[in-house]
Amino acid sequence: MKYDLTTLAILLAVAEEKNLTRAARRRHLAVSAVSKRIKELEDQVGAPLLARYSRGVELTPAGQSMVFYARQLQAVLGQMENELADYGGGIKGHVRIHAITSAIAQFLPRDIARFVAAYPLIRFDIEERVGSAVVQAVCDGSADLGIFAQQTPAQGLEVFPYRRDELIALVGRGHALARKSRVTFDEIIEHEFVGPHVDSSVHTLLTTEAARRGRSLAFKIRISSFESMCQMVEAGLGLALMPRALAQPHLKGTGLKALTLNEPWARRDLLMGVRSLRDATPTVKALLDSLSGRGQAD
Repeated sequence: MKYDLTTLAILLAVAEEKNLTRAARRRHLAVSAVSKRIKELEDQVGAPLLARYSRGVELTPAGQSMVFYARQLQAVLGQMENELADYGGGIKGHVRIHAITSAIAQFLPRDIARFVAAYPLIRFDIEERVGSAVVQAVCDGSADLGIFAQQTPAQGLEVFPYRRDELIALVGRGHALARKSRVTFDEIIEHEFVGPHVDSSVHTLLTTEAARRGRSLAFKIRISSFESMCQMVEAGLGLALMPRALAQPHLKGTGLKALTLNEPWARRDLLMGVRSLRDATPTVKALLDSLSGRGQAD
């Protein structure tokens, strides 16, 4: 079937106004013209799209389905127009990235800088989110590319390897474990934790590992910032697990010590996710190649 974009826009106006007269006024059309367009669309679909009442109209199940897809189509067309406008203005694309803190703090700045050196006119919107929110943003189209840890369920996204980081145990100098250089999870599980946000990938990893041992963790404090976690640990409020690279700047001249976590899962993979590689823009595909290393020169 071929659908007329103007008719679909009229249907969206009717769905939002729930009134043919107001929808006609909004679209600068006669009410009869709106009714004719909706009737033609219903004939094309083979089912009523609106239930008509004296007080206005409501969508039928078929109408709700059509409005859902019409809105998606409208969003895609808007994205296409923005992308083409970028090209017309001399800009070669626009990429929206949502990523976890570990990726943004450790890897993305240098990786994006390398990509921009090759494609200097591309624009980026980068937002820091917990893993589950990153995946959701890619799923609902709010982000073109997401970066999250392997422990975060990908919900059907196409995923690709990005980087690997290492989790360490961070303790204050006066902590009972501070004399050690390496610890196991069984050793630290006995102590109070300064933990991350409950939706974060680190929290998921910790609680999963504790559950495997039939244990639960004692979270003294939960806080979303790694920098604030370091401050809480230094104040003696518990120990924390975090990426080594993020803890490193806080070790010198402070009362903190990083302990190697002697667990295979402490070395975790970070992943990149898109809704569909086939449907991704050329700009996003080029960025994926660059971030995965395929786009780098030997």
